[in-house]
Amino acid sequence: MIPERLQTVLDRVEKPGRYIGGEFNEIIKDKEGKTRVAFCFPDTYEIGMSNLGMKILYGVLNGTENVWCERCFAPWPDMGDLLRREKVPLYALESGDSLRDFDFCAFTMQYELCYTTVLYMLDLAGIPFRAKDRGEDYPILLCGGPCTYNPEPFADFFDIMSIGEGEEALPELMTLYEECKKAGKTKAEFLREASHLDGFYVPSLYEVTYSESGAISSFSPKFDDVPAVIKKRIVKDFENSFYPTSPVIPHVEAVHDRTVLEVFRGCIRGCRFCQAGMTCRPIRERSPEKLNELAKKATEGSGYPEISMCALSISDYSGLSSMCEKLLTWCPDEKIRLSLPSMRVDSFSEKIMDEIPGLKKGSFTFAPEAGTQRLRDVIRKGVTEEDITRTMNFVFSSGMCAVKLYFIDGLPNETDEDVKGIAELAQRIVNLYYQNPDKPKGKSVSVNISVSCFIPKPQTPFQWAGQNSLDEVERKQKLVRENINTRKVSYNWHDARSSRVEAVLARGDRRLSEAIIRAYEKGQRFDSWDEYFSLENWESAISEAGLDSSFYANREIPKDEILPWDHISALVSKKYLLEEYQKAMNIL
Repeated sequence: MIPERLQTVLDRVEKPGRYIGGEFNEIIKDKEGKTRVAFCFPDTYEIGMSNLGMKILYGVLNGTENVWCERCFAPWPDMGDLLRREKVPLYALESGDSLRDFDFCAFTMQYELCYTTVLYMLDLAGIPFRAKDRGEDYPILLCGGPCTYNPEPFADFFDIMSIGEGEEALPELMTLYEECKKAGKTKAEFLREASHLDGFYVPSLYEVTYSESGAISSFSPKFDDVPAVIKKRIVKDFENSFYPTSPVIPHVEAVHDRTVLEVFRGCIRGCRFCQAGMTCRPIRERSPEKLNELAKKATEGSGYPEISMCALSISDYSGLSSMCEKLLTWCPDEKIRLSLPSMRVDSFSEKIMDEIPGLKKGSFTFAPEAGTQRLRDVIRKGVTEEDITRTMNFVFSSGMCAVKLYFIDGLPNETDEDVKGIAELAQRIVNLYYQNPDKPKGKSVSVNISVSCFIPKPQTPFQWAGQNSLDEVERKQKLVRENINTRKVSYNWHDARSSRVEAVLARGDRRLSEAIIRAYEKGQRFDSWDEYFSLENWESAISEAGLDSSFYANREIPKDEILPWDHISALVSKKYLLEEYQKAMNIL
């Protein structure tokens, strides 16, 4: 359903298959009488089509009576330029209709560096950025996703936000909208009623004031019937919750072209830096029987030759052996490969490795996160040197000679000895390989270490901690490199400049909406792509908005200060988070 003006010019852009729709399993409905939702993913088609959450909600909304949900992705700049030149507003793939024609434009906010890309999509659609500038003739802007656990930096842009899991919440919202529409109620009246639904936040119904220091002095609802705290929604019956067994199959190769089997939600761990580990609680598992059933249906509905298990820590799934046994009764005959994500060193299962024939054995991935035992205790990783030694010896004895390790630098309570410990741990793993009598014969070991920068995330014990300055982060990155003394270890590190902006946006308040707009006006979009990110543009935009990036990224927040996200509850108490932070900082 390509708009007519584009049909003869799409050959001018890279990968036109991103923009044409008509994929296998896409859902087409008669739009008459339907509540129309454009599900917008603020990144490329290949990334969005790999996102399991989008597949789930696309199916859930289209399974709701009188709702038609379509898809829209951020066009790459060459396509964006073509849309402007041909005067074609950004459109949804299923119908080819402009986003302006929908009742809802629903954005998934997965990552802080997607915020300017949201504005890019709105600009291409001809939709004003700020909610206060959109009247009755514009779609209602809805968003959800991990970033809504601190929604304030983009609060001015959206009419309503879904906090937590949306499988049950979004159909409720659509039903309310239909009722309000039939009753002739205005957008403002609908939003006021929507604020009464569990798990929905309407930013315009709250007042925020600031002190001279720049901190928030008050945050409160404008009306008595509006909740002071919005609690996240949870799907309680995860066993029988919706799973996309007939997903839309992309025209071009996606980042993850395979069946992704969501095994369980939540995490039994309590890593103090990890937002997902805190916000995805409580733990809910699907049974091995249900997973086997879903895997069969998804394979038949998609034709994918690979099944990948999805969970925050797959080796902590209580039914892992049973699930694999069931899958192995039919997957090999159907030539379906099974793959596991990175596993925890302390719960690595030798039994599972032996039970999954065809599992990729060229390399293995673990995430110790810190190079010393002291710092692993600080972050509550729960991984010991003994765990690492045991697992590495088994990995090498099993015929693998390549290992990838993920670390974080700049963690709270970190010393230079902890930073050097990253390189030293990598060296110890190299030594373990050559000391192992059962290692692969005639092969050299390869240890790849990847080091990201610490980001203080909302709703975690480390939300009060400051990020290291840019100079300090870069000094520590250099310190790791200087302590690597072998070519057997390769070292990759994350760009500290983009991590700084990520930290600003992660802990920001409503005043940053102006800075985001200014950054977009300076050319920022696709900020997670190295070729489009500019720290200079961001620092200039933040300064022009009258703000200081260091205030958000680098300072340790006082324990009694109102946090921009205090009105959003992930159902983990602030008291508990603070106790965990203090425990971490007291470890010597």
